Amino acid sequence: MTKVILITGASSGLGKATASYLLAQQYRVIGTCRNPKKYKFDQGFELLPLDLNQPKTAQQLVDEVMKKEGRIDVLINNAGAGITGPVEETEVSDITSHFMTNFFGPVALSQEVLPVMRKQKSGLIINVTSIGGYMGLPYRGFYSASKSALGIVSEALRMEVKRFGVDVVTLAPGDYATDIATRRLYTPLKKDSPYHDLYKYSLDTIDEHVDKGGNPNNLAQIVHKIIRSKKRKVHYKSGTFLQKISLLLKKILPDTIFEKIIMNHYKV
Repeated sequence: MTKVILITGASSGLGKATASYLLAQQYRVIGTCRNPKKYKFDQGFELLPLDLNQPKTAQQLVDEVMKKEGRIDVLINNAGAGITGPVEETEVSDITSHFMTNFFGPVALSQEVLPVMRKQKSGLIINVTSIGGYMGLPYRGFYSASKSALGIVSEALRMEVKRFGVDVVTLAPGDYATDIATRRLYTPLKKDSPYHDLYKYSLDTIDEHVDKGGNPNNLAQIVHKIIRSKKRKVHYKSGTFLQKISLLLKKILPDTIFEKIIMNHYKV
């Protein structure tokens, strides 16, 4: 039986690359984005509407997929957004919207998909988090927090649904060469801000890191490996050597030492 894969944020970036790759592996792939009518491309997979800031659209999406396919074998909560800014100067309304996209939205969709998977007595949810979600990063604190929250909830959900034949894992990418910068919310750079110089440096370097990131197809191959695996890990990480070694250092070093390393790296 051909697996039905539902992947959010499939109109661009990592989502589009992953959807296209899985389609080439002979899976039935359905993608989502906020406004499918904006995208006129023939990728071979269908785009259905989903607005993560409007959780009610999750039920409509699942109903539509079930009408078309009758089952959902894999949910990939890939869609997300970036946000930058000093914690002190970032508007609470922007923080709330960001968490809707990166945390509450994926949770709402998972809640709609889980009854389907429980009835099937099988299913896999892959929550795409971030290596940045394992640590607080200066001027990216709310992004780190939203991805960290999704990772922690995934751990709890995994234990709750295991007895129903449903598996939950996270996949934490580092930097990949995508257009995420066009969808990132930037807290305005204020000339009179006490954070101006260091925040400006952060803005000047963050997109450079993305541009020099890995090939999105590499992440797609990891997703495929997770889907095919019979014994899955709880967390998967994908990134540069430096990004991966930072996770190890955070585990083994005293907090204050690791903090100094991060501060030196980001020049804060």
